[in-house]
Amino acid sequence: MADASSSASSSPLAELPAAIVGSTGVARAYGNTFSEQRALSTGTALVDLSHRGVIQLSGSERLSWLDSLLSQRLDSLKAGQSSEALLLDPHGHLQHAMRILEDGENTWLLVDEDRAPALTAWLIKMRFMKQVEIVDRSEELATIGYFADSIPEPLQSLVLNHTGTPVVWQDTWNQVSEGGWQYSAEHPASQWNYAEAVIPREALTTLAQAAATGDVILAGTDALEALRIAAWRPRITTEADENALPHEFDWLRSAVHLNKGCYRGQETVAKVHNLGHPPRRLVFLSLDGVAEVLPVTGDPVMHGENEVGHITAAARHYEEGMIALAILKRNTSVDAMLNVHSQGEVIPATQVVIVPPEAGRTANVPRLPRLGAVKRES
Repeated sequence: MADASSSASSSPLAELPAAIVGSTGVARAYGNTFSEQRALSTGTALVDLSHRGVIQLSGSERLSWLDSLLSQRLDSLKAGQSSEALLLDPHGHLQHAMRILEDGENTWLLVDEDRAPALTAWLIKMRFMKQVEIVDRSEELATIGYFADSIPEPLQSLVLNHTGTPVVWQDTWNQVSEGGWQYSAEHPASQWNYAEAVIPREALTTLAQAAATGDVILAGTDALEALRIAAWRPRITTEADENALPHEFDWLRSAVHLNKGCYRGQETVAKVHNLGHPPRRLVFLSLDGVAEVLPVTGDPVMHGENEVGHITAAARHYEEGMIALAILKRNTSVDAMLNVHSQGEVIPATQVVIVPPEAGRTANVPRLPRLGAVKRES
């Protein structure tokens, strides 16, 4: 069934009898989001992400060209390697986030819903005389998410593979990427083994048939959202706005190489990291579960009578209860007693620091072997 705001379903997996379909045209749930979270986190379920975009790049100069445009070092990416990168504006603000996989002949960019057309158009405009071909393949290819270190059996015969390297992006969020920077000494994503496989869109029917007979277990996007929030994993669609800087979301951890060559927005990235502070910071909130209301994106976060930020995403987690990510003003105390105002309810919230108020100003801070263990001077 569909919720009141849903559009016509475009995925066979959303046409299954138990599917609760959201406005994106894929299933938010298939009946019980808690059991779906468990199944997804243990590697026994798949999640339909066919509403997201797939862009294919080919040509001999594709990696060096991408490296010159994006925040991550990509010029040495090898077949089978995954990465993540950001496209910034000249002032360092986030414009696009890309999950990137190299298969030896093509570079694949996986992007959030509705973002492939604009990104494709911008990349084509920036191609100039480079040996690069850029094609939006979203109409013919679909993405399936899962948690596992290897391709689940139901996907093995379906995943796109024309070069001997399956088109499967393995998330790098579980560790600090080379050239990256982590703010928190302790991070919940150390066991995060999330991946996304690209399959022909017609293969969604095969998966739907297998799900109908019980041979494939499905989880909705609400289950994935809960696990993502618990792992502090940012998404540009939910966390970012027109003023967003990578530092505010801990994205230096996986999507920014601080020592690579020039790219658009690099000057701002370097200045904030070395000399300044990001004006806002992402936090994890553990919410009082007594309230039945689940906050939504944009709900204000209050410290007394002062609004200090807003919710970017919230979910009910199968182990941690009601949780959320929020963006706060940088100088909000880490010990502040916070409340979330949502639908007439006032919900007490306990803050867990992801990006600390003192983040930045690292130019004179000695590096220790363990990223994130440095105490920075304000």
